[in-house]
Amino acid sequence: MLVRALFALALLAPLPALADALDTAIDAPLRSEKNRARDVFRHPGPMLAFFGVKPDSVVVEIDPGAGGYWTEILAPYLKAKGRYIAANPEPTSEEAKLGAKGFAEKLAANPAAYDKVETNLFAGDRYALAAPGSADFVLTFRNLHNWMAKGEAPAALNAFFTALKPGGVLGIEDHRGLDTAPQDPLAKSGYVRQDYAIQLIEAAGFKFVGASEANANPKDTKDYSVGVWALPPTYRLKDVDRAKYQAIGESDRFTLKFVKP
Repeated sequence: MLVRALFALALLAPLPALADALDTAIDAPLRSEKNRARDVFRHPGPMLAFFGVKPDSVVVEIDPGAGGYWTEILAPYLKAKGRYIAANPEPTSEEAKLGAKGFAEKLAANPAAYDKVETNLFAGDRYALAAPGSADFVLTFRNLHNWMAKGEAPAALNAFFTALKPGGVLGIEDHRGLDTAPQDPLAKSGYVRQDYAIQLIEAAGFKFVGASEANANPKDTKDYSVGVWALPPTYRLKDVDRAKYQAIGESDRFTLKFVKP
C-alpha cells in the first residue's frame, strides 16, 4: 500500500523545472479574472501534472469554448517548444457558433500569447483532430456526458485514439455520478459513473492508468431537479436556493488518465 501511495504522489508531482514552468503559465497576467476565480474548483496545476503535460508536448484540447480556461494556460506553456491544438465543435448550432466566435475573438485579442494556437473542428470522428499518431495528449474537460447525450461517445473516442501516438495520453474529466444508481446512457443529468466511463473508454482501445481526486467534492449530492447545472457556474435555477448551491460549489468530478497502447 505504501508503494502504491508513493507512486500516486509521484504521478502528481512534476519535476521542479516543469512545475516552475507550469506555475508561470497558471499565474500569467493574461489570464482573465473570471477564469482565475475558478482555479479553486478546477485545480489546473494538479490536473496537468497528473496528466504529465510537458512544455514540448503536442496537446489537443477538445472544446475549449469561448472562455478558453485551459487555453490561457496551455497556449503559453506550449508556445516555445510544443503545440497546442484547439478543437471546437463544428458550428452547426447557435451555441457552437457563439462558442467559435468567442474563441476566435479571444485569440485575436492577444496575438502575442496566442499566435501559435492551431485550431481544428471536432464532431465525433468526422474530422481529423491532428495528423494520425501525432499527438502526445488529448485532453477534454466535462464533455463526455454531452457526447453520450448525442450518441457520439464511441466516435469521439475513436477520433482521440487515431490522433494519439502510441503511448499518448487521453486525459478526461467529467461530473461523477452516484455508483449506487444505474447509469443513464444519455447522461441527461450531466453525471457519469466513473466505472461506466472507464469501461466505455477501455472499449475504445485505451488502457486505464489511474485516477486523480483533485476535483472531488463530497458536498455534491447529485440529486438536483435540473441535474448538475443547478450548481455553479451555471445556476440553472437562477435565484432558487442559490445560496445552497453556492455553498456546495462546483460538481464532484472524476479525473481519469488513459494511454493508447
